[in-house]
Amino acid sequence: MNRRRIVNLACGFVLSLLLAVGCNQTTPQSTEPQQTTSPVSSAEQTELIISAAASLTDALNAIQPLYQQENPKVKLTYNFGPSGSLQQQIEQGAPVDVFISAAPKQINELQEKGLLLDETRKDLLKNEMVLIIPKGESTIQRFEDLTADTVTKIAVGEPESVPAGKYAQEVLTSLNIFETIQPKQVYAKDVRQLLSYVETGNVDAGITFSSNAKFSEKVEIVATAPPESHSPIIYPIAVVKNSKNPEAAKEFLSFLSSNTAKSLFERYGFGLAN
Repeated sequence: MNRRRIVNLACGFVLSLLLAVGCNQTTPQSTEPQQTTSPVSSAEQTELIISAAASLTDALNAIQPLYQQENPKVKLTYNFGPSGSLQQQIEQGAPVDVFISAAPKQINELQEKGLLLDETRKDLLKNEMVLIIPKGESTIQRFEDLTADTVTKIAVGEPESVPAGKYAQEVLTSLNIFETIQPKQVYAKDVRQLLSYVETGNVDAGITFSSNAKFSEKVEIVATAPPESHSPIIYPIAVVKNSKNPEAAKEFLSFLSSNTAKSLFERYGFGLAN
C-alpha cells in the first residue's frame, strides 16, 4: 500500500469520528424562567357573585372589564333578574355577595331579616319612568293616550316582583287612568322582556325605566312620567351578610362609587343617587 493511500484512509477515519461525536451532541436546555402573559388563573381569583336588577345589565357588563383591569384577582359573576326574585333567592340561601335592587323595598325586607351587612347599605343610582312605543308609530304621544280604544296591549312589569311594574302602577294611578287600562296590561317578568315586547310590536306601548329604553333603536320614548307621580326610583346596594368574601365585596361597592363607574352609569341613562 503506497503512502498516499495510507494518508487518505487515516483522514477518512478521523473524519468519521468527528461526525459521530457531532451527531451525538445535544443542545443544552436553558435553565432561565420563561416569561408569560397569561391572565391570573381561576385558582388564584376571588369570585364575587353580584345579584342585580335586570335594568342594570348593560351598565354592569360595561363596568366589569374596567373593574377587573384594576382588580385582576377578583372575578365578577353576575346574576341578573327581577329584584323580587333575587330577593327570594337570597332569603333561600343562594350564594350571593352583593345585591343591587331597583327599589328600596327588597333591600328593606332583607335588612329587616338580618340578611345584609347593615353598614354597607347605600343608595347608588336613580332613574325615571317613561312611556315607549315601537319605532315609527305615532298614535301614542302621552300617557293619557293609552285609554284610546285603538290601544289594546300595554307592557308593564309584574308589580309584585318587578319594581318597574310597581312604579308604573303608581304613575297610572296618579294620572287616574289605571283602572281604565288595567285590562290592557301585559305583564313582563323583567324590564328586558318588557322592552322586547315593544321592540317586536307585540304590544302598542310599554312603561319602563328610562335607562331600559335609551339605547334601543327599535323603540321611541314619547313621554316621561312626572316625578311626583311615583315614588323616587332609587337603586340601593348592600353586601349580603353570608358573603364568603365580604372585604372584596366592600371594595367592589367602593368602585361603583368611583368616578369611572359613575360616568358609565350616566352614559347608560342612570342618575346618581349621591
